[in-house]
Amino acid sequence: MRSRRWYRPLPGASLLLVLALVASACQGGDGETATEGGGGQEAGEATGEPIRVGGSLSLTGFLAPNGLIHKVAGELYVDRLNEAGGLLGRPVEFVIIDDESSEDKAAAAYERLITEEQVDLIMGPYGTGTIAAALQVAERHGYAIPHHTGSLTYAYTYDCAFPAWSSGRYPNQTIMADILDMLEATDDPPETIGFLVNEFPGSNYVAYGTDEGDAQDSSGAVQVAKERGYEVVLDVAYPTEITDYGPLAAQVREANPDFLWVGGLGLDAANLIQAMEALNYRPKGEFYLWSAPAPLEEMGKPAEGAMLASMFELTMPEAQNPEVQEIADEFATRAEAEGAYPLFTTQAAASWMAWDFLVAGVEGAGSLEQDAICEWLQNNSVETTTGGTVDFSLDENNYYGDRSKVAQWQGDAWETVWPEEHQSTELMWPAPNATE
Repeated sequence: MRSRRWYRPLPGASLLLVLALVASACQGGDGETATEGGGGQEAGEATGEPIRVGGSLSLTGFLAPNGLIHKVAGELYVDRLNEAGGLLGRPVEFVIIDDESSEDKAAAAYERLITEEQVDLIMGPYGTGTIAAALQVAERHGYAIPHHTGSLTYAYTYDCAFPAWSSGRYPNQTIMADILDMLEATDDPPETIGFLVNEFPGSNYVAYGTDEGDAQDSSGAVQVAKERGYEVVLDVAYPTEITDYGPLAAQVREANPDFLWVGGLGLDAANLIQAMEALNYRPKGEFYLWSAPAPLEEMGKPAEGAMLASMFELTMPEAQNPEVQEIADEFATRAEAEGAYPLFTTQAAASWMAWDFLVAGVEGAGSLEQDAICEWLQNNSVETTTGGTVDFSLDENNYYGDRSKVAQWQGDAWETVWPEEHQSTELMWPAPNATE
């Protein structure tokens, strides 16, 4: 059984943190295509005043388990960047303020970083609400801002914001469509679907859509399933601060869907599975939108067959290269030491992409001027370590197509089971724990 320490809340991590790591020089991009900045290319020694990159992360509060992942990934990226020569031939510092999982504190942190700390560049935070807050500050001050994740795609209209995890401009449509394509490729696709939706803004948007965007934003996963001919036998929203999953499990058992779609995050998946196990009930398949993988790994056999939304898994064919494996090993060592989830998977990979964007923009522009960085990223390709080639689309709020994948816990690994071109193995369907 694995240690639980990587998803416990961090004690007292609310101070301003500065990482300054210095070593040898780096070459800029060619202004057309930029390659990965943390890849370990050889160059001369970095000299001069450090380039300071500022950002807030949720090092305490309910988002802390994932915020810590982004801290470890960012520090590792900067370390490798400096070992490769820095940025524009100068060493790089990463300045982090704990936003305590609060939108207001995230906004205040970016104001402080820009106006008081006078950082040269900024990196976005983790979490839908904190990202939205940071983007408002970045836009007001005219800073380019790569960010790690964020599902409110209709609301992120700032032209100089560059998201790392893209399910397309309309994840309210594409995420469910991908899942149904996957299920329909099996010999025995489901006929009925149940929905449980955490009221967190992002999961609510993916499930139901919103009236704040355009026509394609107006409906979500529930409507996609209905339009594809599935019978929706359960549709229940639950509060983000839920503590008792027993009533939800009882509703699922009563509805008895073939497939259960849960707009969950954090510990939702593990807690709901435990509650269903207590009732001696499990559906044929379960998908959990943004729930944490670590608690499912610890559950072992009861979690077998559970699915999560994914962008990157180490089992993917494209992850089988020495650079990625080296990064993953270094990340695991640092994450274990800091009590973070140690697998270099979706959250860490999205963080890595955001840093690739920032480095590409600076090297491509050959400058720290915000307008130049923004313009370069809008008009050129970025070759990323964990996400391939990215071309931002201003028409889609700088999202760049659907990069969604589905990961399934099989045996002792997260396997990529969809889409087919990224599969590490086939989908396990029905799940072995399904109630007969």
